[in-house]
Amino acid sequence: MKKQFRIILALLLIIVSGCSYQGSLAPDDSDPYEKTNRGIFEFNEELDKAVLEPVADGYDVIVPDPLQSGLTNFINNVEYPITIANLLLQGKPLQSIESLIRFSINTTFGLLGFLDPASKMGLNLYDEDFAQTLGVWGADQGSYIMTPFLGPYTVRHGFGDLIDSLLNPISYIDNDFSRYGLKIIHQIQKRSDLSSLEDELYGSYDPYQYLRDSYLQNRTYKLNNGALDETSEFDEIDFEDF
Repeated sequence: MKKQFRIILALLLIIVSGCSYQGSLAPDDSDPYEKTNRGIFEFNEELDKAVLEPVADGYDVIVPDPLQSGLTNFINNVEYPITIANLLLQGKPLQSIESLIRFSINTTFGLLGFLDPASKMGLNLYDEDFAQTLGVWGADQGSYIMTPFLGPYTVRHGFGDLIDSLLNPISYIDNDFSRYGLKIIHQIQKRSDLSSLEDELYGSYDPYQYLRDSYLQNRTYKLNNGALDETSEFDEIDFEDF
């Protein structure tokens, strides 16, 4: 379920940025397993409607917005060493140092990250993962694969996500209840952020293609640090908050 939400969040940012989608139904070379992928996508859709969406709606009713914001800030800060390490691996020492300073300030003055004073001080917020690092090193993204529960991947992104899990401090929390509790809360929060955008996805001509193209475009955008292909069908997107 974790990746299901993480990738749909990419779709959220594309929609919020006012991007228009004009995809065709032509086969995509990056999706050689489309028939199987569509079946898995339908399974994930039903799971979301039956379980995840009701849980997220209940979360919105019970948890006030300021607490939701604080929890999101806290978890993002805890996971920020992933970005710090990948910036360094990509040969960006200055950005890595800036991110380390950001992490230190939010962890101390920001009450373990519940607050975000670093942003008010003008420190940039980066978003880097090991799949992007592999791309910087020249690794091809590989085929697009829709997985049960976890959602969309490319081969490069899937391998990168495994490495990132080793860099994630949450993975090393001894207490199982705390470790899994933080992960579950984070995913519920991400799903709740999408509630108002369901009509955009399911109202598209082909929700499967919409999600696939949005996901692949987002991965390209992140790898290029905000630069889009000239041939892209999407308008330029502001991913500052992703």
